[in-house]
Amino acid sequence: MLRQNIIITGASSGLGKGMAIKFAQMGRNLALCARRIDRLEELKIELLSINPTIKISILPLDVDKHEQVFEVFKRFADEFGQIDRVIVNAGMGKGAAIGTGYFYANKQTAITNFVSALAQCEAAMQIFRAQNAGHLVTISSVSAVRGARRAMTVYAATKAGLSSMTEGIRIDVMNTPIKVSTIHPGFIRSEINEKVKKVPFIVDTEVGCNAMVKAIEKEVASSFVPTWPWALFRYIARIAPLSWLAKMS
Repeated sequence: MLRQNIIITGASSGLGKGMAIKFAQMGRNLALCARRIDRLEELKIELLSINPTIKISILPLDVDKHEQVFEVFKRFADEFGQIDRVIVNAGMGKGAAIGTGYFYANKQTAITNFVSALAQCEAAMQIFRAQNAGHLVTISSVSAVRGARRAMTVYAATKAGLSSMTEGIRIDVMNTPIKVSTIHPGFIRSEINEKVKKVPFIVDTEVGCNAMVKAIEKEVASSFVPTWPWALFRYIARIAPLSWLAKMS
């Protein structure tokens, strides 16, 4: 099924921006939101230069302001008439080892990556249930498979929670026209990790986003991308000793 009208949150940079570019090349209409409206305005110009035939709408959105999430999604739905896909992408990676004095950074990551993702899923599913159609996509992480140390501890926990929540939503709408997918990206270069020097198997933003969009278009329940090595990693990580996981995070 062609998903023509697509909402992407956190679209002003990184993976959200990369996916928007790819979907614009494919001729899709885009409803883009993020905190930095100036960057969205620049992105809109770029996308229309790629494909001037598509419709692009932009709105400022801080996903941690939960009532605003519902308001923005409704405005997009009213403007486009129908929303065919929502990609819950907005997130952050702040944090440090538990107990080292960075509770508020860890708390912010927990709220943004899980509670605010819940708000986005709620707003999207309200639209889809009313339409009896749509495709919900959540952007999780390969780190959702197991726990992680230091700065990744809370981040990995939020992504595990997001994957579990998405699966629960999928169960709720089984055998209906509403589809639900979870994408688990591996290490893809973006603003969230640009200061990290040593990252195994990392790919650039374009390669990573191409793999993500390809997986999204397939609408399977769960995908690990790029396929190599992350499709295999998920199985190994589930049985790996903690000493091995410590070297990966």
